[in-house]
Amino acid sequence: MRLRIVSERNELPKLNPDEKLIHLDFRATNVDILNLMQRCPGLKMIQATPFCRKAMSNALQVFLAMQGIDLLEGDVCDDKNNFDGYFTIDDAVLGEIRALAAEGLSINEVAARIQKDAIISADLVKYIMELSITA
Repeated sequence: MRLRIVSERNELPKLNPDEKLIHLDFRATNVDILNLMQRCPGLKMIQATPFCRKAMSNALQVFLAMQGIDLLEGDVCDDKNNFDGYFTIDDAVLGEIRALAAEGLSINEVAARIQKDAIISADLVKYIMELSITA
């Protein structure tokens, strides 16, 4: 699973239209989000840093939910020297999430365990679990 990291608003017009999972690393305005949605019509999820997420209007959050786009809070830690524009979640981590869920652990318990081992947000772990359940 790969999240496309967008660090600046001037990257929005350059995005691949097929992107489905986006991490915003800047404080996006409502117009930025609309531009993102137009550029990537198949968008399924936006993750924003805690600071950026809190700055988003309630109306925007409702609009995204109505469009079927999940809005998550979290950050990605990536080696800036080896930056290719994506944050990748290893298949091993995805497998561990599925295995813990299969053991009957709650979403919050799985998120807490995974956060200790992998550097991904609790919201992202929950999103992955929900994808696994609906798949």
